Amino acid sequence: MKLIIHLLLIILPAVLFGQEIVSVPDAKYITKFPFRLYTGGVIVVKAHFPLAADSLNFIVDTGGGGVSLDSSTCKEFGIATQQTDTVVTGIGGRKKVDYVFNQSLCFPGLKISNLNFHVVDYDILTSTYGEKIDGILGYSFFNRYLVKINFDSLHIEVFTPGKLDYPNGGTTLHPIITSLPIQRATVKDSRKLTHYFYLDTGAGLSFLMNEKFAKDSAILRTKRKPLIAQAEGIAGKLQMRLTVVREVKLGSYRFYRVPTYLYDDIYNVTQYPFCGGLIGNDLLRRFNLIFNYKQREVHLLPNSHFNDSFDYSYTGLSMYYIDGNIIVLDVIKGSPADKAGFKVDDIVIGVDTNLTGNLQAYKTAMQNVGAKIKVLIKRNDKLGELVLNPIRIY
Repeated sequence: MKLIIHLLLIILPAVLFGQEIVSVPDAKYITKFPFRLYTGGVIVVKAHFPLAADSLNFIVDTGGGGVSLDSSTCKEFGIATQQTDTVVTGIGGRKKVDYVFNQSLCFPGLKISNLNFHVVDYDILTSTYGEKIDGILGYSFFNRYLVKINFDSLHIEVFTPGKLDYPNGGTTLHPIITSLPIQRATVKDSRKLTHYFYLDTGAGLSFLMNEKFAKDSAILRTKRKPLIAQAEGIAGKLQMRLTVVREVKLGSYRFYRVPTYLYDDIYNVTQYPFCGGLIGNDLLRRFNLIFNYKQREVHLLPNSHFNDSFDYSYTGLSMYYIDGNIIVLDVIKGSPADKAGFKVDDIVIGVDTNLTGNLQAYKTAMQNVGAKIKVLIKRNDKLGELVLNPIRIY
């Protein structure tokens, strides 16, 4: 034992004196471009391939492990794909994927080269949002640059990696970053506990917990009965349970009565027991965000949306944009949609006075709890009107 201690005392100073202090360069501004927000706070930006003028829609997703392209987009642009044995796991299941190697993607003032896209059929996302989704911009983007997301101006700013003076009035998180940022947060409902959760800007929800985590921790009040809700993932549609938790604390910020999805995570996408679930963008959009992966920092600054009410509405109605029509594909039994008389394959023509055929606008209009919402539908080539009365999830 004495020999080991003596050796350590001899070796350790040599190691310490041999280390150099590496200075971190300042981050330098590169460019700025706009984005749009879809239902649930999902961020969508425009991009294009170097030799193509056509713009593409990419979801900006810290929950994405790389970058990906929609299979139909590859066919449209004649992009050759290569078969691989890679399996991508996400909410909804697993998929074996092809790859597009060494491709470039252009944004205003920025060309990102040497990207390796995995190729996925994103038809479910296109149907969900009512606009073509061409891909997802994840870790391969955030790991190369320092990224500012401003939900007040709806702009993204891109910098070289490095040090940045963060704005006053916010807080800086120090998440674990593998390919996804993982942050400790505190949840309070029947009891209070602190656990790790993913920070996921690509999730169009506020908060999600793994069902096993919720059960094992006994975090939820037993008197509150969750409702059945439809959700979408990379493998298609799936059902989750929907409830609220009394409080979620992220950094120094507390949110109360947070809508919460409970996910039966068969493939353990959430990596329980290490992680309990994820914090989605309907909560994160209440901050202007700075993702500084190289420094392992995420800065939160409350913005003008910080005190926005959460969406507590529940209809049990799932609508998708298919072949130019908005079609009902699922009606939860006993839900407000079921009681209103909706049936699978109904075509939604309009909501109240809105006849634009805009799926995002229709979904937003149906979030009005307690209202009597008139929905014009077509069923068997005949027009009809149904009255939908959304309820509150708690």
